[in-house]
Amino acid sequence: MNILLVAGGDPKLWPADIMAKPFDLFVGIDRGALFLLEENKEVALAVGDFDSLSKKEHDLVGQKAQEILSAIAEKDDTDTQLALASIFAKYPLAQVTLIGATGGRLDHLLANIWLGVEPRFTPFMQQITIRDNKNCLSYLPAGKHRVKKIPGLKYLAYCCLTPVSKLTLTKSKYTLDQVEVLQPTSYASNEFIGQEAELSFASGIVAVIQSRD
Repeated sequence: MNILLVAGGDPKLWPADIMAKPFDLFVGIDRGALFLLEENKEVALAVGDFDSLSKKEHDLVGQKAQEILSAIAEKDDTDTQLALASIFAKYPLAQVTLIGATGGRLDHLLANIWLGVEPRFTPFMQQITIRDNKNCLSYLPAGKHRVKKIPGLKYLAYCCLTPVSKLTLTKSKYTLDQVEVLQPTSYASNEFIGQEAELSFASGIVAVIQSRD
């Protein structure tokens, strides 16, 4: 099950080919539901307080979406958190691509980046990808991993979202060997030297970001 989760960020920042991908379900977060309808996509679920929509737009989403998960504006979870929780409750094996989640407010960006660290989402972290037209972010738990190069994305970054022990980077332009990372740290502007890079670490969570200028 491949699910596209669309937040309310500017569609100009979406990956150029994202709407041509063969997703099984489309889920809209607040204004993201309207954006999906404008792309003639069938919205399986619309989530949010919908405070960014006019009454006419809200009515359209209400008429077209197969299911609505409404929330009040004053709540503990963000709309994105509510959407992810709902998706994994129904489809625990789903692969989720999140777009429209970058390029706007910094508080929203940080909340989205740290989704993979939340205890309720850590079991699913490797099933979540955040994408825009210049970046692709995925999450990795402790262990040994291979990272495949995405065509068109030049740079490779290893962002330690938590303290990380024994971080080792190989098959990248810049390498590390058994480094103890004591606080959240971004090892930015690395590069592939082939089609795959490798990393390993004993504890913690790392976000791997492939990007371009």
